[in-house]
Amino acid sequence: MTLSGSTDIEVKRKGRKPKADNYFDVREEVAVRLFLSATTSEEKNKIYNKSLRKPLDKMISSIIRRYKLYRKDMDFIEIHADTHSFLMTKIDKFKPSKEKKAYSYFGTICKNYLMGQIIKDQKEINRKVSYEDMSESIEERPDMIYHIDEEEVDTTLIIYQYLKELKDFIENENLNDNERKLGYALIDLFDNYESIFSGADNNKFNKNVILLSLREMTNLSTKEIRSSMKRFKKLYILIQSKMKTD
Repeated sequence: MTLSGSTDIEVKRKGRKPKADNYFDVREEVAVRLFLSATTSEEKNKIYNKSLRKPLDKMISSIIRRYKLYRKDMDFIEIHADTHSFLMTKIDKFKPSKEKKAYSYFGTICKNYLMGQIIKDQKEINRKVSYEDMSESIEERPDMIYHIDEEEVDTTLIIYQYLKELKDFIENENLNDNERKLGYALIDLFDNYESIFSGADNNKFNKNVILLSLREMTNLSTKEIRSSMKRFKKLYILIQSKMKTD
């Protein structure tokens, strides 16, 4: 009876289907590095077609469906092709020397680009509706005109200065584990903001895009991120105020 029972268990175990290989694993990570080090377009095309095109296609399809990042007036094939094309313009910006996974970098690029385009599309829709609803008399009212402050500090300069002080802040301040995780994630995020957020409108960062990225980079919950963000927010406001007065 015991022998029979053991045999049944063995049969069941042997009958389990093996897990499917990850579509973007060590082999694809190596292919990315070979692609970046290739010196000719012919060599890059060969590596791309053989080792990267299908995994990237699958990654983009998965991201669109998982996060429901569909765009108005575009079908799935168009969204997919547009995202893949954009990703290929950013692939050379990946830095293997930072010891990060290409899979994580590419995924972040695609998600942020799609979310940025959706936000941009919605802003355009809202703008058109808004102008259609407004009368000329309202548009011409002096109290409805907003004058842009020409002395506003450039976003790029603020981020550059913030990065410099953030690194010292993390090393010298008494931070808890969650705050330290978040601090290093912020450094990585804003150190690459030009490529990661280039799909957003005028390089303005949407808080939902940033929150999604930080959650994936730190494995912290939204509540933990918001709680840990307070000290870094104060630092940012202090730097911004200082630069405006200088």
